[in-house]
Amino acid sequence: MFSVLRGLPRALGSAAAGLRVSAPAPTLRQLLQPAPRPSLRPFGLLSVSAGPPRRPGLLQPTGPCACGCGLGALHTEGDKAFVEFLTDEIKEEKKIQKHKSLPKMSGGWELEVDGTEAKLVRKVAGEKITVTFNINNSIPPTLDIEEQSSEGQKGEEQEPELTSTPNFVVEVTKSDGKKTLVLDCHYSEDEVGEEEEAESDIFSIKEVSFQATGESEWKDTNYTLNTDSLDWALYDHLMDFLADRGIDNTFADELVELSTALEHQEYITFLEDLKSFIKSQ
Repeated sequence: MFSVLRGLPRALGSAAAGLRVSAPAPTLRQLLQPAPRPSLRPFGLLSVSAGPPRRPGLLQPTGPCACGCGLGALHTEGDKAFVEFLTDEIKEEKKIQKHKSLPKMSGGWELEVDGTEAKLVRKVAGEKITVTFNINNSIPPTLDIEEQSSEGQKGEEQEPELTSTPNFVVEVTKSDGKKTLVLDCHYSEDEVGEEEEAESDIFSIKEVSFQATGESEWKDTNYTLNTDSLDWALYDHLMDFLADRGIDNTFADELVELSTALEHQEYITFLEDLKSFIKSQ
């Protein structure tokens, strides 16, 4: 039941996508923050029946809370129902959680996690390869409203699995170099998990640039190559360059699994924090 609720708002987000106004292309510095996506969680679907009109000052606590917590905090029937819902939701999410701990990446990658941002680091033959991604807004919509309606009962019986496909940035630094090669990579739509076209790439390179090694701030004045109009021979060599350094379809599939596990972990933590906040205890 709760998994169905989590999936429904994606359909609304897809229907609204056509109303967005096009914006200038983001700079490389903004690449780790994916474009805002519609809300994917079920809280917007909750409804509370209207009660009698509120009188001025009715919600202001006048003394210790009647529940006995001693905090004098505001506790309503709506808060109580919300906490009960969150308790059940947390229980269900933990029940379907595939990974209690984050899965490991093959290929000798070292993982560093800071909240919603993760960094994979690998050193090989005088090079340092760093892959950085952020799981915020990384779950794409799966079905639009028309498709969901046409699926009918079939859609209810077989719920789509939530997967996190974040943009990721690859940085390649030579041990004695002053410049770092930066490649902005995105997952290709409808390619993740597909087995029919095993030879196709499930991710693509969107932009390439050089940045000063060790600089925390990337300069917008540095030339950035957009691959939309790039010669395919050059593009293929860039993809081979990444594959030679362990960033291929196998890596991309494992990154999806890692990102999905991290996103689900953070979602459960958020629900637990929200429950504690509503309870005010």
